[in-house]
Amino acid sequence: MTALTSPAAPGPKQKPVKTRRLSIFRLFIAIVVTAAVVFGGVIGARSWWSSATTPEVNPWFAGYVDVTATPTFSFETPKSDAGKNVLLSFIVAKAGENCTPSWGSAYTMDEAAKSLDLDRRIARLQQQGGEPIVSFGGLLNDELSTSCTDETELQAAYQSVIDRYDLSTIDLDIEAGNLADVEAGTRRAEVIASLQESQEAAGKNLAVWLTLPVAPTGLTESGTDAVAAFLDAGVDLAGVNVMTMDYGASRTEGQSMLNASTSALEQTHRQLGVLYSRAKIDLTSDTLWSKIGATPMIGQNDVEDEVFTLDDAKGFNKFVVAHGLGRMSMWSLNRDITCGSNYADTRRVSDSCSGVIQGDTRFADLLAVKMKGSPEAASTVTTTNEALAPVVADDPEKSPYQIWSSDGTYLLGTKVVWHGNVYSAKWWTRGDLPDNPVLESFDTPWDLVGPVLPGETPVPVATVPPGTYPEWDGASTYPEGSRVIEGQYAFEAKWWNQGDSPAAASTDPDNSPWVRLTDVQIEEVIAGQPAPAQTSPTQTPAG
Repeated sequence: MTALTSPAAPGPKQKPVKTRRLSIFRLFIAIVVTAAVVFGGVIGARSWWSSATTPEVNPWFAGYVDVTATPTFSFETPKSDAGKNVLLSFIVAKAGENCTPSWGSAYTMDEAAKSLDLDRRIARLQQQGGEPIVSFGGLLNDELSTSCTDETELQAAYQSVIDRYDLSTIDLDIEAGNLADVEAGTRRAEVIASLQESQEAAGKNLAVWLTLPVAPTGLTESGTDAVAAFLDAGVDLAGVNVMTMDYGASRTEGQSMLNASTSALEQTHRQLGVLYSRAKIDLTSDTLWSKIGATPMIGQNDVEDEVFTLDDAKGFNKFVVAHGLGRMSMWSLNRDITCGSNYADTRRVSDSCSGVIQGDTRFADLLAVKMKGSPEAASTVTTTNEALAPVVADDPEKSPYQIWSSDGTYLLGTKVVWHGNVYSAKWWTRGDLPDNPVLESFDTPWDLVGPVLPGETPVPVATVPPGTYPEWDGASTYPEGSRVIEGQYAFEAKWWNQGDSPAAASTDPDNSPWVRLTDVQIEEVIAGQPAPAQTSPTQTPAG
């Protein structure tokens, strides 16, 4: 995220997974689940398990505040209850003093106390029941770990900020050059892990949120690398907060900001499941959702044709609440107001207004609905290995589509069932597991459609009787109109060809000489109706 205007400047190591005491309630859950599996069967226990192990989530809302922006935003006197918790932005390295924390590279903490009265304003916020969170990094300056290469000094710099503002939660907004710097990323992860340990030894909690850019397809490769580095170093991440904004070319034509943002969250959820699994930490789907935060840029985004509207905010909040995300934020509280009449071009982003007509409505109030938790209370939660639901045994009699098989050949659009879910093929595939844990969605030929629903039965599939057409042979030539079988599908030649596999018709239908027979055509064959004149293929002599 960008602080849009500021005054001029005057070898990872694995940490053991934390464990909790087993409460009486958790013991009861374990006993009952065991009984459910033994007496009720694997599939019957699955749906019960999903509700019984849902974590208690107390999601919180906090809007970002650009501390150094002008005019100064009075976060200490929030306009509504939604503004009582704030993410103060951004602590970065002071220009020319690589290990000295500063606000926007313009003010040291002492200078901010004097020039911005920041300490007193934070104290007033706390008197009124609000909580400050400090965000490190941002788009425009060096995050401390990028410029400060001495790990002892770096840890001391972070610690000084935590102590100064009495923080239970910190936010690391890592983007642009800070995210691309791999050495800085490793250093950051190692130091934050050590910092978290020292806070724990002192009897204090330190929740760490990692804020990263996102596309509708999920986190970038640099983003997943950053999460992996933190997990490898042993950081107990409170969660990953994704910046659902400024999608640019990654947003497909006609895709709404709401749809792009919910897609980004769904893909991030999938990616976190893979990352935690690789770190040998088992988490349920519900817990993974609780480890995700969302931060839209309200109103006009930096990309001109991207506008996050009040209706988008309402829809986004409903999605976030329904899925049990742990956090909602926004960029920024400074901007949560209609632009004045003197601000002529609302397509140009302002740091003090949203660029859309809001009337008396505030984005913060819409996004904060049912997000009433406390960041400080959430900071007491630790990550533990969880018992995952048993793998579903697929039943052909209760599955709407065929059960996936490693020997099967699946064309574009083919639907299969695997482990209780329905998947659709994005292109021709054979031997690719539908639930293969890949970080990037383009690395799998399958799209998850959704679960098999109770009461479903197999969808009738028209198949050509065995022997109706010859099996396709790469050595034969096929005149126009020839029909063949490959795998479980029937094809018809659009023109003379040799050596062109019919399977390619799925991925490149325009250039393939083959077209797959439709269900109607197959049903006509089964009914005994005349088919097109069949021309026998010609076997090409060897040599």
